Amino acid sequence: MTKEQPLRQRTTRRRGPWAAVAFSVLTIGALTAVLPAEAATTGATTAHPARPGLPVPTGRFQVSEVAVHLVDHSRPDPWQTGQNYRELMATVYYPTAHAAHHPAPPYMLPRAAEHFDSVTANDYLGMTLPTGRIDWAATVTHVAEGAPVAGGDGKRPVLIYSPGLGEPRTWGTTLVADLASRGYIVVTIDNTYEAPEVQFPNGSLATMVTPTDPNAFIQKSLAVRTADTGFVLDQLGLLNTGRNPDADGRRLPNGLAGALDLSRVGMFGHSLGGTAAATAMDADPRIRAGINMDGNLTDFDGTLMPVAEHGLARPFLLMGKDGMTDTGPGWQAFRAHTPGWTRQLTLRGSEHASFTDAEALLPQLGLPPATRTQDIGTIEPATAIRTNEAYVAAYFDHWLRGRSGRLLDGPSDRYPAMEFVD
Repeated sequence: MTKEQPLRQRTTRRRGPWAAVAFSVLTIGALTAVLPAEAATTGATTAHPARPGLPVPTGRFQVSEVAVHLVDHSRPDPWQTGQNYRELMATVYYPTAHAAHHPAPPYMLPRAAEHFDSVTANDYLGMTLPTGRIDWAATVTHVAEGAPVAGGDGKRPVLIYSPGLGEPRTWGTTLVADLASRGYIVVTIDNTYEAPEVQFPNGSLATMVTPTDPNAFIQKSLAVRTADTGFVLDQLGLLNTGRNPDADGRRLPNGLAGALDLSRVGMFGHSLGGTAAATAMDADPRIRAGINMDGNLTDFDGTLMPVAEHGLARPFLLMGKDGMTDTGPGWQAFRAHTPGWTRQLTLRGSEHASFTDAEALLPQLGLPPATRTQDIGTIEPATAIRTNEAYVAAYFDHWLRGRSGRLLDGPSDRYPAMEFVD
């Protein structure tokens, strides 16, 4: 048996937190690139590709967003030799009362959507989706672009969303938009060259580097994400004082400056993004509460990460998929070593992707039942979505807004799909 065979077997057996890096090592060629804006892309398309939609957010506010192009001149890019700055794309989602007459932004920018369709969905995320039949850019999100920030409630708590390895920042829009509709300001981050595809305002596309040593790649990715998160928080501080951090000077929405309460910051993420929430909290005291949705707290080789060895003094929630998982050792160690508040929940009937937009979008694509079950489990999609939204909102409402945390105390008849792990 070669060294690659156990890795392939592990990837085929379950869709776990390290699936994207495993697929990259085994099946993807050298993808490190910034493709110029004018470069053509090819791929099979249909005359009328499907345009799936996300569920309507449940909060009392309408939701708007603005994308920001951020450049950190204080550090070179860790993935690109010779690039003496770090360049990121982030999106700020926020509540608005005036979404009318503001256009809906694309779910993914066109070139990023093409790359997601042709490479990411299957080669990184392993979802066995048809290519050329889905217009990912036109996915309906119920989000406006550039509308004024809703007033009247004072400064708003801020949440940072970190996507999974091999996932774009938009792949968590269902949950992100729902939190914004409940009054949060939510910032999603693409970690360039580790994210599968990042399209910049000039049209260029940066794609994921190819991992050669999975363990080193994971460790480096987490260190870079921690630095990126700290930089984004710094830029949000500048934005809040009225300065525009966008590298291209694009206009920010009315009311955004001064609306962020950066004394109440939380972070959540899926898969490697959930891991990054823990490591960023460990490094940055500005993050007061965090959620890990099915992300390992062990390295790829199975050794415990430092945060699992000593835990966190601030509240941290673990939300996991049902059935066989490789998160167990790291999560058990983290809970045993954490002096602060912690809980572990399992979403019954779920799969690894059930905490992402896959849960809302894949049922609309006419997939074979076996493929759908493999990707998002057996749980009814609306149940998975509303249960996740309820527990994530209750958690941040409690720790950042001082509201009742009763939903976190034990099983609920209203949400029977969520199991509390002793």
